[in-house]
Amino acid sequence: MEFKQRKEFRMIEKISKGLSLSKQKEQTVLEITPSEEESTKLLRLKRGSWDNAKEPWLVYDEKQKLHALLSIDTLSKMIEHFKKAEQEALFLKLEKSILQQLPLDFNDVLTVAMEEMNKSKKKDIDFNKLIKKIKKDHPNLFLDIKDLYLPEGASIISATQR
Repeated sequence: MEFKQRKEFRMIEKISKGLSLSKQKEQTVLEITPSEEESTKLLRLKRGSWDNAKEPWLVYDEKQKLHALLSIDTLSKMIEHFKKAEQEALFLKLEKSILQQLPLDFNDVLTVAMEEMNKSKKKDIDFNKLIKKIKKDHPNLFLDIKDLYLPEGASIISATQR
């Protein structure tokens, strides 16, 4: 039993370092144990305190599987952070797709793209296809490489003297 306990705490210490918990001694560790009643389990404090507000509380089940116990507030904040990160990642993908098509005014193309996305009922939008469609529908918003080439035989000097 002593070896098992040391193994558990080594795993907790490893996870705590990954969660960047500064004082591992303050970490609350619980164990789920069976009770006489089949529909009831007991939580036994293995380390820490019942009054500890630091999260997560770590809980071992009967199969020595480790679980984390969080408050609803913490879980809500985590979900909000994930949503924000997802929105930022989508915006970066959209920005990349726009920039690849050489916009004359990035904000104008972004505005048109946002309007198109709001009209679309699809959740998964291929940004490259969307921006290519916008470029086809609104070519005035993008730089046309053909406009940069001089006619055959022309030089930069003669083109600027016109």
